[in-house]
Amino acid sequence: MLNGMSTICHTVIDSPIGKLTLVATDGSLSGLYMEQHRHRPDDTRFGEPDARVFTQVEEQLTAYFTGRLTAFDLPLAPVGTEFQRRVWAALREIPYGATVTYGELAAELGRRSASRAVGLANGRNPISIVVPCHRVIGSTGALTGYGGGVERKRFLLDLEQAA
Repeated sequence: MLNGMSTICHTVIDSPIGKLTLVATDGSLSGLYMEQHRHRPDDTRFGEPDARVFTQVEEQLTAYFTGRLTAFDLPLAPVGTEFQRRVWAALREIPYGATVTYGELAAELGRRSASRAVGLANGRNPISIVVPCHRVIGSTGALTGYGGGVERKRFLLDLEQAA
């Protein structure tokens, strides 16, 4: 942070699910967005391009997509409400290759009747893949919405279940 101002930068990388935009705030990952991501902020909020900040993120994403990494170990800086951050922290506890329903996640947070609020917070997750919102499914087992598109959600779940 310089003069009380956050330093924000970004880079764009290729992946098996298309281009990913990585955003860092003060050196911590604060965004990972896919092309046509539903709640993707305007690109003008991503700061200047600077790939140097993302070496570790790129290495871990490559290892993840090749099935060699099952848990990310990166400094994260997601921006959201207190409730959203609680949901996003709970997402990081879902084991690799496993899925939970929105209702189960709400119960885990002590808010059994808040599955809809959990779903909305899940959809606003700014750090997809690393914070595995793709591991949350509908109560019937259906692959309900995903910010990057249901086809990408299916790809990520299949990738994890194959490992």
